[in-house]
Amino acid sequence: MVIQEVRAFNRFYTNLIGALDYSKHLYTPYTLTESRVLYELAHSPRTDAADLRVELSLDAGYLSRLLGKFERDGLVERARSQEDTRRQRITLTGRGREAATLLDERSREAVGVLVSRVPAEERERLVAALRTVREALAPGRAAGAEGPVLREPAPGELGWTVARHGALYAAEYGWNTEFEGHVARIVGDFARDRDPERERMWIAELDGRPVGSVMCVRDEAEEGTARLRLLLVEPEARGHGIGERLVRSVVEFARERGYRDLVLWTNDVLGGARRIYQRAGFTLVAEESHHSYGVDLVGQDWRLGLGGREAVPG
Repeated sequence: MVIQEVRAFNRFYTNLIGALDYSKHLYTPYTLTESRVLYELAHSPRTDAADLRVELSLDAGYLSRLLGKFERDGLVERARSQEDTRRQRITLTGRGREAATLLDERSREAVGVLVSRVPAEERERLVAALRTVREALAPGRAAGAEGPVLREPAPGELGWTVARHGALYAAEYGWNTEFEGHVARIVGDFARDRDPERERMWIAELDGRPVGSVMCVRDEAEEGTARLRLLLVEPEARGHGIGERLVRSVVEFARERGYRDLVLWTNDVLGGARRIYQRAGFTLVAEESHHSYGVDLVGQDWRLGLGGREAVPG
């Protein structure tokens, strides 16, 4: 009985996925497998070719040919891993990130259309059923146990970042709306003037919803220096290592883009974030008392040398 039901579900779901065929209905030039590779490169911290092959269960020769095609199309760059020269590190270019973001947006739209057919009162039951299937077929791994996904922000999530910074810092530290306005200006500048080759923002997603953010931007006052901004992790998502992964993503991105230094400004009351910065190798270089956001604070400047050479803008 169980086998019959699983096989019936497989047939049903295969037909359903066929209705969302990437090349025909998402209006992209990529096959489903190519789209999966782009998705992994955009969202997974493991970007070695060997890790991709294992994660996606792909033949090594086929993956190599696919990556070669991506490289010729200007979507990826391939280089030897700094940690292990036997491994090949794959990095999305600015054009590759744009392609992955477009695929993600269109996939979300397609699934949104599919889910819109489900009555609103039935959607919670649908989500619970999907989570039950995942948990039952992967015993010992609860939904979300594979860890968060890091990705670029989807439409609406720049606003989410502003709102969550304002709400969390008010609840946890008593800061007023001056801080939310400060965050809104940072996000607005990023949305308006971002250089996709040298600046990036990450959203941490857990169980299908955003739970964290961070940003890497050029430091306007110091040539060859990047600035880490807007690190945030929702209280209920803490303990998954999300903060460390977000900061590590910024460090790796800044190093790959050829920045010499990475800097950040924070306040001494943010003890959890400060410990993450210290573990990542940042050094405290200056402190200064100030009154901002309705409270007295001690601002701190932190710096991490990357040993890089400023990248030539592409």
